[in-house]
Amino acid sequence: MGLEWEQLVIDAADPVALGSWWREALGWVVVNDSSEEYEIRPEPDRLPGLLFGTAPEGKTVKNRLHLDFRPDDRDAEVERLLALGARHTDVGQRRDEPWVVLADPEGNEFCVLGERPGG
Repeated sequence: MGLEWEQLVIDAADPVALGSWWREALGWVVVNDSSEEYEIRPEPDRLPGLLFGTAPEGKTVKNRLHLDFRPDDRDAEVERLLALGARHTDVGQRRDEPWVVLADPEGNEFCVLGERPGG
């Protein structure tokens, strides 16, 4: 029995706005631009994707699931994402962690990791 990861679904007050922000942040392409289900992928036929769907309620607590990204240059990438509209957020991390916790425009946390140990 095979199982393929198709997408991660993210609830949003405005799926198009949030999906567009992530499209720009990741450099991905839009594969569905519906106002109710906005989907982006690394390439049109490459999985997994991110699907942004409507949610009537706002985010109120820390995410139970979040994305981690490992860039070539953590500090430069954090600055780029902040310029796009991300913001620093505190989920209880220590000050000396090798990653930076940010939130997208709707408050969903994600991490920008540091250099891979030994790499």
